[in-house]
Amino acid sequence: MTKSRIVFSILILLANVSWSNAQDSVKVSARDFKALIGSWQGALTYLDYQSGKPYTMPANLKVYRIGKSNNYVLSNIYPNEKSANSTDTLKIASDGRSIGTERIISKRKLENGDLEIVTGKSGTDGNDNKPALFRYTYTIGRSVYKKKKEVQFSGETTWVKRHEYIYQIHE
Repeated sequence: MTKSRIVFSILILLANVSWSNAQDSVKVSARDFKALIGSWQGALTYLDYQSGKPYTMPANLKVYRIGKSNNYVLSNIYPNEKSANSTDTLKIASDGRSIGTERIISKRKLENGDLEIVTGKSGTDGNDNKPALFRYTYTIGRSVYKKKKEVQFSGETTWVKRHEYIYQIHE
């Protein structure tokens, strides 16, 4: 095993321990995501891997809750790239300590009243095919919803913003 892999493994272990400790006291519930229900209009800004520069495109979102479950369906609509349209399910664990495979790191109310939830997980970055830590920041407000994905590669200390969705409620 190379030195960089050993260092990365230790960093992953420490991150998992700290995220695990954060999970013990921080939980989310379906109620935290209730404000997402409805139709949203906005944009996706992502890092263009060829140019290395951010690229922004229109993105819309429709959200509904599945009955009284902890699951929400998110329909991603890209008006200029309909072939990219997709549907995801946001699954909140019954114990409130994770969203899908993402562990809850923090949850706080911002000064403007919006809710910020930060989650994380480790894995392999699909674009660079390198081991990495992933951090997701959800900002949920009455009229604004943001979701940001950041990546920290093995052996690095900086976070790279992969993409960010910013939506306004569509009334």
